[in-house]
Amino acid sequence: MQKLLLAVDRISTYVGQLSAWSIVVLTLLIGWEVFNRYLLSNPHPWVMDASNMLYGLLFMMAGAYTLSKNGHVRGDVLYGFFQPRTQAFFDLILYIVFFIAGVVALVYAGWDFFQVSLAQNERSSIAADGPPIYPFKGVIPVAGALLLLQGFVEIIRCIVCLQTGEWPSREQDVEEVDVDKLKAMVTAHDAANSPASTQGAR
Repeated sequence: MQKLLLAVDRISTYVGQLSAWSIVVLTLLIGWEVFNRYLLSNPHPWVMDASNMLYGLLFMMAGAYTLSKNGHVRGDVLYGFFQPRTQAFFDLILYIVFFIAGVVALVYAGWDFFQVSLAQNERSSIAADGPPIYPFKGVIPVAGALLLLQGFVEIIRCIVCLQTGEWPSREQDVEEVDVDKLKAMVTAHDAANSPASTQGAR
């Protein structure tokens, strides 16, 4: 079971990391447009649409990745003080009552949006040479399906935690800050500056 959970984590991680390259594309696109607009006086109206779609792609495809890392925002003023079993109990209820229904609705509506857009060969109306919109709308059901798959994995983790009293391990990834090292540095700094250590040095 644990291998299956980690396999889905790896899928979410891979898709999230791959989608993160849209930041590079977005940066290059905007830089190129700024150069054309202000130095060559040759702006391209479709760039605004393309940049919005790239940002939307990043935002939507990061959902499953963030869930796999337990990184979504939660009101954990009290949650952090709960025992793992209590955390799993509340998480399980919220996943079943709110998450599943909401994401299923997202996939269903997103697939409908994509089909209609594809049938109409929908393009942006902001500019005459606007880019097609249906590929971007096709991202909605895909992102929703990945999020739903990761959500089922999180539900299984809740059930395992209720049975064992401990959260199952997750696929590891890079961290912005090594929290443990940061805590150790702060503790060492506080200990070095404490009155007892200052008096001992004297």
